[in-house]
Amino acid sequence: MKFAELSIGQKFETSSYKVGKEEIMTFARQFDPQYMHIDEEKAKQSRFKGIIASGLHTLSLSFKLWAEVGVFGDDGIAGTGVNHLQFIKPLYPEDVLYVKTEVIKKEERKGSGEVTLLLSSFKNDGEQILQAEISALVSK
Repeated sequence: MKFAELSIGQKFETSSYKVGKEEIMTFARQFDPQYMHIDEEKAKQSRFKGIIASGLHTLSLSFKLWAEVGVFGDDGIAGTGVNHLQFIKPLYPEDVLYVKTEVIKKEERKGSGEVTLLLSSFKNDGEQILQAEISALVSK
């Protein structure tokens, strides 16, 4: 969708994605090697009572699901920011993740427009686990 086709308050929902323990651990070993993501025994003794996904992994999966909706398609130019990122609750192995987005801001730019979305990620039980404002340049 082009900038002019998007409107404040417009909402979108993604498909869902089931995250596995090995995927969580593989991501964490490479990008966030902390015990709660990679060491099952230590993680069981933690406040989380088991392995949890890195917040960065949760954000990446959330963005993947959003991108697959294809709203911007070839009209998306580039991301411009992530603001007010909150990791609200953990994502555990076998949880199913889905995302809701809402257009919350539009600004004209030279030759394009900038769109800001409120990206909210949820687990299969409807519990919100992540929230962020993401912005991107979009063709007019």
